[in-house]
Amino acid sequence: MTAGLPPDQNGQDAAAQTARRAPVARAAAVPPPIGKPPRSPRAALEPEKVPAPRRASARVRHPMVVFGNAIFTLLVLVAVAAGGGLFVGKQKFDAPGPLTEDKIVNIPSGYGVKDISDLLQREGVIDQPYVFVGGVMVLKARGLTLKHGEYKFAKQASLSDVVDTLSEGKVVQHAFTVPEGLTSEQIVQRLLENNSLSGQIKEIPREGSLLPETYKFTRGMSREQIVQRMEQAQKRVLAEVWSRRSPDLPAQIQTPEQLVTLASIVEKETGRDDERTRVAAVFVNRLKAKMKLQSDPTIIYGLTGGKGALGRPIMKSEIEQPTPYNTYTIEGLPPGPIANPGRASLEAAANPARTKELYFVADGTGGHVFSDSYAEHQKSVAKLRAIERGNAPAGTVPADVPKPVETPKPEAAKPAEPAKPKNGTRR
Repeated sequence: MTAGLPPDQNGQDAAAQTARRAPVARAAAVPPPIGKPPRSPRAALEPEKVPAPRRASARVRHPMVVFGNAIFTLLVLVAVAAGGGLFVGKQKFDAPGPLTEDKIVNIPSGYGVKDISDLLQREGVIDQPYVFVGGVMVLKARGLTLKHGEYKFAKQASLSDVVDTLSEGKVVQHAFTVPEGLTSEQIVQRLLENNSLSGQIKEIPREGSLLPETYKFTRGMSREQIVQRMEQAQKRVLAEVWSRRSPDLPAQIQTPEQLVTLASIVEKETGRDDERTRVAAVFVNRLKAKMKLQSDPTIIYGLTGGKGALGRPIMKSEIEQPTPYNTYTIEGLPPGPIANPGRASLEAAANPARTKELYFVADGTGGHVFSDSYAEHQKSVAKLRAIERGNAPAGTVPADVPKPVETPKPEAAKPAEPAKPKNGTRR
């Protein structure tokens, strides 16, 4: 209360003062923004000014930074393009190829990737040479190399299949088969006629030193290598057979070489596995009895010198014609083999059947008839002659047995066939 004023007046004045102070107090409760002057209503309607962008620093605008950014961008683009290219290339690399059937192609030594690609395209193995070259280049980084040689590509082989074949060296394997009973000269002739082999043969191998067998080789292998393999195989097999030979062999068979000689005669006399040991037994029994072997193939070898079949019947004068190999005129074994025997004949000679048989003659059906005595043998010979004349069917014996014919039946084996002579006539 203010002194000297009436109570009512003082009350009014106080209320008025309170009313005037109230708005000031509200305005003071929201202080103006710090650092900004109060804005007039008109200024508040105007848009605020956007501050100017800050200028890049001198470091950002340096040429090396700009160049580096460009390089990075380029690398990203290249990586994306390369990834897309690899994806598409991989699909083409694994897609089926154009071959409509299996095909053999020879890749010469010294060919590069481009040469191989051109050759495969010409042969119809591939139809996308650039994809092939690109794929090989990518795989070369992983150590892949293409090998030369003769290859067989399967029908519709993909580029991936082709590269796998060339890199793994899956070359074609050829086979050279030597039939039992051929002479060394005949074998050499066959080697020379094989166009998949290369080189010459220095000399004719020793008779009986080659093992008849099928030998695998790759195109371009030398003929001398095949000969060496045959010689090594024969030495190995002969050593095995000789170590298991019968202790009852005659005195004329004291060395592995003599065993080969006997085996070669067995080989030329029969090509039937069920007869080999019996044929060998006939010759072993004759050696023990000191009888001449009288083998027709030895006559032929003495006349031809190992060049092959005689090509005609043996004449009676040739039976009596002395040669180092004619077992009708010499005692015991000839001086060496008359052919190259196979394993079966070697084993038969080393372990002949235990029989007393001394004779055998062809039976007219591809086999032989074996006899212990000469009288029985005469009947078998007569039967054969009757069959040959067509006067008696196989399996019958004529009533009148003629005198045994001394001239053997002609050699039937042909050099080009693996079959052995089966109709040598024992006297």
